[in-house]
Amino acid sequence: MDKIAVVGLGYVGLPLAHAFAKKYSVVGFDIVQQRIDELASCYDRTLELSDEQVQEAIDDGMQFTCNLDDIADCNIYIITVPTPIDKNKRPDLTPLIKSSETIARVLKKDDIVIYESTVYPGATEEDCVPVLEKQSGLKFNKDFFCGYSPERINPGDKVHTVTKIIKVTSGSTPEIAQKVDQLYKSVITAGTHLASSIKVAEAAKVIENSQRDINIAFVNELAIIFNKMDINTSDVLDAAGSKWNFLPFKPGLVGGHCIGVDPYYLTHKAQEIGYNPEIILAGRRLNDGMGIYVANQVIKLMIKKDQKINGAKILILGITFKENCPDIRNSKVIDVINELKEFGADVSVYDPWADAKEADQEYNLKLINKSELNIHDYKAIIVAVAHDEFKQFNIGRSDQQVVYDIKSTLQRADARL
Repeated sequence: MDKIAVVGLGYVGLPLAHAFAKKYSVVGFDIVQQRIDELASCYDRTLELSDEQVQEAIDDGMQFTCNLDDIADCNIYIITVPTPIDKNKRPDLTPLIKSSETIARVLKKDDIVIYESTVYPGATEEDCVPVLEKQSGLKFNKDFFCGYSPERINPGDKVHTVTKIIKVTSGSTPEIAQKVDQLYKSVITAGTHLASSIKVAEAAKVIENSQRDINIAFVNELAIIFNKMDINTSDVLDAAGSKWNFLPFKPGLVGGHCIGVDPYYLTHKAQEIGYNPEIILAGRRLNDGMGIYVANQVIKLMIKKDQKINGAKILILGITFKENCPDIRNSKVIDVINELKEFGADVSVYDPWADAKEADQEYNLKLINKSELNIHDYKAIIVAVAHDEFKQFNIGRSDQQVVYDIKSTLQRADARL
């Protein structure tokens, strides 16, 4: 009977471990002791699983641990660690390499290591496998094997959960590919798609978010053009969306650990092999500049209302990278905040989903509490994230107050993206 170790218990790893625990013996491994302690007490800070679901996994026999010895008897290792970019927007494989080194210390003959982290095509076999071989002393495709099954988790989405999304699978040999596919097929009710190779599976994942990034960049550019023409972008998209094959993308800030990051993995590999990608990088540049664009639009609206900018109190509603989700990683709202501060504005941020301590550590940002929130105290309000809570806010019309609604959340706004 297979025993599975899921390495990395974040937004991807924990729901996956929960799914496998229904049919297999599963050990969840993470290097952060606080995370292990929280899960042992049935609390998931990512909110991907409820307290009841974490308890359910424990009842099914799942163990949470930081101790490498606890996963030494597993024969399948699934690595679900982050793959970020560095300050120069280059792939940072450090978490992937370190987790590979860790697993190599307990790797045994006939074990299978499956990677789920988003990477550029070739990373599994060219970057990770040599680490596994060096640290373990075992030979790839003789003593141990690999698979790649890219994660497709959509943080905060309670409809498209891990078992309800078709899973792409692959393996380092035809036999292992079949085994990996059957493993996932046993818990993924939506079914699987067996790719012809690990590189194909890697490429399929990295283009999913690159495609979304380019499409969002297109509608962001439309929003900029239509704003100059004094045309409501939402109205234009609604009209165009009446055609059956029009793609329903909306303008907005593109952050997070996927769409705002993954394209750089593909462009890095393209440049490495001598091709300079133009469309992908153009989309990235446009999306990366939207935070500054929004801040400048707000400042212009305030000036038109004869407001003094230096020292003006501005409220930002939302700091997470998407609605109804506590994840603040790579949030582009911080670009709006920093640009407003450059103008001398006094910026306050309220977000009922974000962890105040994490926001302080990540962005040196002090979130205000709901008790400190008085809508009428601010010269401008920016709805940056479409949390459900914000849809209930009663923001009345005021000649002096600017309301800029990035995500078309409110009925009343002076401007929308």
